[in-house]
Amino acid sequence: MSKNLADWEKAKREGRKMTVVTAYDYAFARLAELAGLDCILIGDSLGMTVAGDADTLRVSLEQMEYHTSIVAKAVSKPLVMADLPFGSFEESPAQAFSAAARLLKAGADIVKLEGGAVMAETIGYLSKRAIPVCAHIGLTPQHVRQFGGFKRQGKTQEAAQIIFDDAIALAAAGARIVLMEAIPTDLATQITQRLETPTIGIGAGPGTDAQVLVLHDILGLTPGRPPGFAKRYLDGAALITTALTAYAEDVRAARFPE
Repeated sequence: MSKNLADWEKAKREGRKMTVVTAYDYAFARLAELAGLDCILIGDSLGMTVAGDADTLRVSLEQMEYHTSIVAKAVSKPLVMADLPFGSFEESPAQAFSAAARLLKAGADIVKLEGGAVMAETIGYLSKRAIPVCAHIGLTPQHVRQFGGFKRQGKTQEAAQIIFDDAIALAAAGARIVLMEAIPTDLATQITQRLETPTIGIGAGPGTDAQVLVLHDILGLTPGRPPGFAKRYLDGAALITTALTAYAEDVRAARFPE
């Protein structure tokens, strides 16, 4: 585990896989550190997992500041990455700097922003002003209305080439990490092999330098149907429901408190 991005670059050179998980509060962030995760992502996915929205578009910069601050208090070793939410960075590089600076002051070590080569100027602007950036390409949830849903990207040769070119342009602009979501395995592997910049995959196969999953998917807490690429490591919803039911029954039967 390391907050030092140079260690991520060294891990890539040495072929060591890095691990990333989302977390949105103190308790789960602390557990993620105890489990040895390399990076904790405060994702705008909190709009769906915490707030119950259908997508991430309603998440505000103020919400991201709050959740970043409480996660950052919980950990000392993992890299803390925070999402720039929809509407906080697209207008201009200066707008992006203002928003990113607020997240760094809240405790983030690096910010993540969505978008292809069109965001290269913004990433260059931020990187020259002491703000590390993770670029997010492929399925970018903030563009869900444009995509017509949470759909896998890069399935045609033309679409794959655009994503490949996006990755090259964003790394050249100064992105310290490139995250690729829901794209073909071969494409993600080719990009990872081409770039000196570390890559993170989610639904992009095993060929990336790191993997990220949403905490609620891992723990089996996601309402409804989780993404097909997610792996559930615990039936958390059933376990928690059983515990809460037992508590309620004990109270009603006067078994608790003793």
